Amino acid sequence: MRIVIAGGHGRIALRLERLLAKRGDEVAGIIRRPEQAGDLLAAGAEPVVCDLESASVEDVARHTEGADAAVFAAGAGPGSGIERKDTVDRGAAALFADAAEAAGVRRFLVVSSMGADREPPGGTDPVFAAYLRAKGAADEDVRARTGLDWTILRPGRLTDDPGTGLVTLADATGRGPVPRDDVAAVLVELLDEPGTIGRTLELISGDVPVGDAVRAVAAR
Repeated sequence: MRIVIAGGHGRIALRLERLLAKRGDEVAGIIRRPEQAGDLLAAGAEPVVCDLESASVEDVARHTEGADAAVFAAGAGPGSGIERKDTVDRGAAALFADAAEAAGVRRFLVVSSMGADREPPGGTDPVFAAYLRAKGAADEDVRARTGLDWTILRPGRLTDDPGTGLVTLADATGRGPVPRDDVAAVLVELLDEPGTIGRTLELISGDVPVGDAVRAVAAR
């Protein structure tokens, strides 16, 4: 497969690129800063410099042409303010989805966030609340598209602990942590499982091997 990943220098994306390259897939990662290219090359991915906050649909579609799947794993990241939560976590997701449709790439995965399906509770940090609202709006946009075979993954609290390969994956899991290693491993399995198309899934650590967890969800 050829897979194009938006947010190619992210901590989940780099893990995903390594896994996909290791199994023989062709991977391209969209990055904003040229100095990030070396990390993608080391992960086995082709770096593609393109700023999703300023690029046109046509620009991004050129980078996705010929791909079998697209993964939106971009985010404004720590230290960014409310405005960039909207321009990246919502706006760039919509742009990337537009580009995938324009390029004829149907399989489309989104790395979202647990809690994006509801209004943040009172007292939530304003920037984090803006992030959750942006993720929720992006998810709604993608779910409304008939030109994409989409799956939305909403991980719990992300950690950099080593992956265990054991997860809980369901329409609703309850809150909990999950290593980024395991998120990346689940994304690989989702790419290959058409039974998860049209599903919004939550993910936390658990006791089911990743492959079994994805197959079980697809069978329901």
